[in-house]
Amino acid sequence: MITIDKKICVGCKKCVDICPGNLLTLKNSRATCRDVRDCWGCCACVKICPVKAIAYQLSADLGGAGAKLFAHDSKTKLIWEILKRDGEKIILEVEKRQANKF
Repeated sequence: MITIDKKICVGCKKCVDICPGNLLTLKNSRATCRDVRDCWGCCACVKICPVKAIAYQLSADLGGAGAKLFAHDSKTKLIWEILKRDGEKIILEVEKRQANKF
């Protein structure tokens, strides 16, 4: 399930344009999800958000209850950041040219 921090969102609409399920819209110039229960969990919106306003809420078996997954897209790497409820941060870096091998 995704979460959107409307205080951080800048209303760039990149997430709206990339969502394959057509679930995201802008409301009051901020991203919003029509119904998070319909989210496929593809994380396209998480990867495209330039300000980390969108996070994927991880289940207990993936990162502990309440952990959130963010992404930062650089020119050559996709950097995944897991932020646990206790403040612990885990960083995973994937070379883009190698990303589809996993």
